Amino acid sequence: MLTETTTEVVIAGAGPTGLMLAYELALAGVETLVLEKLPRRIEQAKGGAIQPRTAELLESRGLLDPLLHRAASRDPVGGHFAALPVPLDCTPWRTRHPFPIAIPQGEIEEVLEERAVAAGARVLRGTAVSGVGSDDDGAVVTADGLRARARYLAACDGGHSTVRKLLGLPFPGRPGTHRAVLADIRLSAVSSLVPHQPGHMSALTRQAGGYWAVLAPLGGDRYRFTFGRTAHGADQADTTGDSPIGDEEITTALQAVYGHETTLAAVDNSSRFTDATRQLERYRTGRVLFAGDAAHIHPPLGGQGLNLGIQDAFNLGWKLAAAVQGRAPSGLLDSYHAERHPVAAQVLHHTSAQRVLADPHPSEDVAALRDIFIDLLRLPDANRHIAGLISGLSLHHPPSGGHPLTGQRMPDADLVTDGGPTRLSRLFGAGHAVLLDLAGVVPAGLRLPPRVDLVRATCADDPGAAALLVRPDGYIRWAADTSADCGETLLRTIAEDLAKVH
Repeated sequence: MLTETTTEVVIAGAGPTGLMLAYELALAGVETLVLEKLPRRIEQAKGGAIQPRTAELLESRGLLDPLLHRAASRDPVGGHFAALPVPLDCTPWRTRHPFPIAIPQGEIEEVLEERAVAAGARVLRGTAVSGVGSDDDGAVVTADGLRARARYLAACDGGHSTVRKLLGLPFPGRPGTHRAVLADIRLSAVSSLVPHQPGHMSALTRQAGGYWAVLAPLGGDRYRFTFGRTAHGADQADTTGDSPIGDEEITTALQAVYGHETTLAAVDNSSRFTDATRQLERYRTGRVLFAGDAAHIHPPLGGQGLNLGIQDAFNLGWKLAAAVQGRAPSGLLDSYHAERHPVAAQVLHHTSAQRVLADPHPSEDVAALRDIFIDLLRLPDANRHIAGLISGLSLHHPPSGGHPLTGQRMPDADLVTDGGPTRLSRLFGAGHAVLLDLAGVVPAGLRLPPRVDLVRATCADDPGAAALLVRPDGYIRWAADTSADCGETLLRTIAEDLAKVH
């Protein structure tokens, strides 16, 4: 006997993407139900790096501070490209968060779930999706004795997405050719080869005895251990497949790279992953939308996956809320695919390049290419370009108007309003769009649609415009110069653009 329920949006998957989307929807007043097949959260350290752009977005919702309290203690160090020994410098991108922040994925999920539930979302664990259907009016989801009807279904259920498989959608790309293991372990004894402090990825990477490995200290006796076979070691028969990961397999790799003095005390969690690269052709199928690993997978180089999914959720959340509540103009929800599909395609592209450069047993030609690339990364302009790609700070959307700022990310500027000093990021806690008037050019009495806030302020730094309309996800939708017509033309232009953003 199935229990029937109705809601406005069902989200499949309670990972970082699904929980971030649940919070965004609940913040907008959308009734949201999250279905998660696992009975409890996996406390694994995978996906434990928040990139600078993700940090900016989380801060704009007041979510960064509670995460920073859970962050691993470490000296600030730049990100990496293919584990090459040149830290990426994000400071030229005008961000308050120029370094990746190390936070275990389980901690991120816990904070996001707490906030999503507090905002009104429901999360049902131990509830595996087993059936999906959709029509012009909505979607029907069957899961462990529950049948839920919703206006929309968001599939955030990972690289092996059940929703994607139930709908029979192809997942084109390249299958994995190399396997690796990620394990949270405890050590009872260590050799001099074991790192004592977190650092740049290049300093944590070693290879010996037919294995490559990264051993990252997490505090005390805890480490995150990632390892795989080098090309030489892989010549031996690999019979592991998808079999369970035993202590013996981890111990063999650990001692091959870090010496027999290094002693495994316990394995807290472990999993296998590959370097497969795939992406859905469309992120929307009728009333079903895809985000995170359900829409795209790639080699875990540069710490992209978790961040790509959270940024998917920020883009989709306000658009889906507008669609559910009847506020969305034609094409707004489809712009989710139009904007986010190229972003993931770019990540798949550069992680494929990193895959070649990070080969633990490179050919002579690849070794030469690595040397050239290391030299290039030491050039400020080249480093800035790659840092922008990896951090997400260089992301911009196609211009939506004549002003050069449209489509650009809005840096977190210091402002002075009638209420006193503040920062731009503090204006987005409610998930609204913000019409920022920096020169008194927005006409008095302008009637704004719902979920658009007018803020009159001054800014010490020149933002490049007198007034800007900033989307809920922090990208500039419209901008006007001081020379713009401040009469009926400006009023009409702003009103037209507001109708496309709320």
